[in-house]
Amino acid sequence: MALENDTQAPDFELVNQFGQRIQLSQFRGAKSVALVFFPLAFSGICSGELCELRDNIGLFADSAVEVIGISVDSKHTLRAWGEQEKYTFNLLADFWPHGAVSKEYGVFLENKGFANRATFLIDRQGIIRASFITAPGEARSLGAYWAAIEELQPA
Repeated sequence: MALENDTQAPDFELVNQFGQRIQLSQFRGAKSVALVFFPLAFSGICSGELCELRDNIGLFADSAVEVIGISVDSKHTLRAWGEQEKYTFNLLADFWPHGAVSKEYGVFLENKGFANRATFLIDRQGIIRASFITAPGEARSLGAYWAAIEELQPA
């Protein structure tokens, strides 16, 4: 079961597509984070979704939200895919232990061996403020990101 809104986001450290260690807590106090779990690099729906994020990165930058993609792919696969698609955000390898972070967030699909399409919007204090998961084979909409970013804004 996926983590609930208004709960502390579990901290983790994974390597990005360049082999750099990225820790979720390094953004605390500085930026909110859009944690974007996706099944596999180079797949059609995942490419379409992440290209849409790339093409609308200003939406996130204007709201001081760091976009971070996570999949069970290796850092080498993520680097090749990221360079091909010209992604400007971190792609983290939840490769080993296989899917450990996806499991911690409750979005790992055991019968498939990868994460579901799930997004968690985490505020600067490390609290999950909004989340959405789509049905298998269904892409997330940019509108869902807009709505989730609104949840991060102070009332």
